[in-house]
Amino acid sequence: MNRPQPVEKMIEIIKRLPGVGPKMAERLSYHILKMSQSEADKLIHAIQVAKKVMKYCSNCYNFSEQDPCKICSDMTRDHRTLCVVETPQDLIAVSKVKEYHGLYFVLGNALSPLDAIGPEDIRINELIKRLENASISEVIIATDTDSKGEMTAVYIAKVVKTLNIKVTRLGYGLPVGGDIEYADEVTISRAIVGRQEM
Repeated sequence: MNRPQPVEKMIEIIKRLPGVGPKMAERLSYHILKMSQSEADKLIHAIQVAKKVMKYCSNCYNFSEQDPCKICSDMTRDHRTLCVVETPQDLIAVSKVKEYHGLYFVLGNALSPLDAIGPEDIRINELIKRLENASISEVIIATDTDSKGEMTAVYIAKVVKTLNIKVTRLGYGLPVGGDIEYADEVTISRAIVGRQEM
């Protein structure tokens, strides 16, 4: 390539980010180079501060500036319900829903034998410890609906049931605003099984 070495280095680093391929890494690198020096400095400073002050909450393993985090410290929340998610991003998505007022637990990943990610690679032991030391009466499993998320949900349910705690799974089926004619059979099947009385 005819790119200068510093740009090559930027591209190499940026393309290690999840979901960023070589083309996107190149675009982002050149975008950063076109920024004013003050904007680039703000970006660098924001990354440095976040890396320095953010830590995992010792209860839920979400990123936080304090330990325990604001959610775990909030005494107005329902401390008997625990929603288990794969990532901090999933926690943010669920927390936007006003109907849920319980606590969270971030696994950090999903089971994936093909990627050599087993139970010891996600926070199963930490989850068990949390359930044994708290008065949780229901665990809501909110993992993805892909094969990894389903495998993780089944495994967690099996483990949690041995502790005599109620286990539920997020309902899923037809998307709001979607046309039934375009939905696949599995989605329609799950929507029928998960139907609710009106």
